[in-house]
Amino acid sequence: MSLAAPAYLNSLQSNIRARPIPWDGAVRAGNLTEEQLKKIKSVDKVRKEQRKQTIEKDVKNYSNLLVGSGDSGSVFNKASKRTDILQYILVLANDLISDAPELAGSILEHSNPYQHFISFLSQSNNPEDPIPLLSATFLVNLVAYSITANSKPQKRDDEALSKLFSYLSTLAKNQDSGLQDIAVQHYSSLLRTSQSKKIFWKQKQDTVGPLFDILRKAAGAARDSDSTLRGSGGASSIRSTDTRFAGGVGLQLVYNILLVIWQLSFEAGFVGEDMEKDEEVIPLYTQLLRVSAKEKTTRLLLSTLHNLLDANKEALIPAATTARLPALLTNLNGRHLSDPDLLEDLEALTNLLDDYTKNQTTFDEYADEVNSGHLRWSPPHKNPQFWRENSRKILEDNKGALPKKLAEILGKSWDNDKKVLAIGCNDLGNLVREAPEHRTTLEKLGLKGRVMELMNDSDESVRWESLKAVGGWMRYSMEN
Repeated sequence: MSLAAPAYLNSLQSNIRARPIPWDGAVRAGNLTEEQLKKIKSVDKVRKEQRKQTIEKDVKNYSNLLVGSGDSGSVFNKASKRTDILQYILVLANDLISDAPELAGSILEHSNPYQHFISFLSQSNNPEDPIPLLSATFLVNLVAYSITANSKPQKRDDEALSKLFSYLSTLAKNQDSGLQDIAVQHYSSLLRTSQSKKIFWKQKQDTVGPLFDILRKAAGAARDSDSTLRGSGGASSIRSTDTRFAGGVGLQLVYNILLVIWQLSFEAGFVGEDMEKDEEVIPLYTQLLRVSAKEKTTRLLLSTLHNLLDANKEALIPAATTARLPALLTNLNGRHLSDPDLLEDLEALTNLLDDYTKNQTTFDEYADEVNSGHLRWSPPHKNPQFWRENSRKILEDNKGALPKKLAEILGKSWDNDKKVLAIGCNDLGNLVREAPEHRTTLEKLGLKGRVMELMNDSDESVRWESLKAVGGWMRYSMEN
């Protein structure tokens, strides 16, 4: 799946190509050799086919031009003090390996082909500095060629990938959508092998986390919100021109990020559970499905969800049912959708969830919700009959796993979604009322003390529900 080059990068490269370079003066000043200049001029400002033929006839020497050889340095060594020449050659070098892939193969035969370009990545702390940006672009294309050409991972590729991901993550964290888009598209170019995805995932705090921050902004969702994904605003980036999502996030940027996560989802066996734990991907993607107005984004959302859920049925499908994904898929099935891949993923995902939910009881639904780590005002919470029939099972099933999970949920602050605390207090009040003999167990989990703390919470609904729960607790204590 190919993408159009980032607009900001395209503009930068075009501006640099158009700049006049005083080549003869550079030779006189010792910034280039006569031989280097001759080779540059023979492939600069010529048609693609002519450039390709010129390189193929002398591919080794063009390789030496860019990375040097045993007895001579590269053009980057000679021109190290001339920023204008470095920028120009970096743009040209990227054009050369794009037009003549054989050159990339020849460069990779060098003992240390990435050396110059990796050193340029740390040349400046300014994210808009052209030299690191252009170096990263050249490296991305060169490393992408290498990892797909070699059947086994290469140590030098792994090291280059790690450094590239670190640099690109600084662009992804920037508030400028133009820089974010460069990072995301470069990520996509590199995530072509299982090994590169593992390295990317190993650095997930810097690589994956910022991408989900952008998606949460696009969904209008705060990080600590539950599966209803309560809205939150955000300032738009200065280069965002195609805003279709919340927070001023552009449609194309969202699509490109979804493509990266989709690529990762083919390694769902080792990323799926942690992706849900760290990023709440299932409720987030469910919300993005609700607001997705384009089939191209809907297709990636559905395909990613199917990959993740199919590889992690037991761990992730409960989160999908809690987020009301099955109901949303029913609505999607009623739309006039035309993309065949989208329809195929929609059917597969629907069947996957139907197989899981067809025999579910109300207790199963409640357990799934608690185990998802999020609470919402779903029907069981306010249903007296549910608590009469299921309270003891909730407390005793699986060695008391559900009360332990409730304690974990209530132990968080939920500053962005206080209703989770109110629902948790409601549930505890019902458990104490229907199964008072289990109060000691709940107290040992710290739940009584936590509910008493919440009586002083800033949120009125939390104070009210905690007051009711403590009242029930105290009533049984006094009776005994």
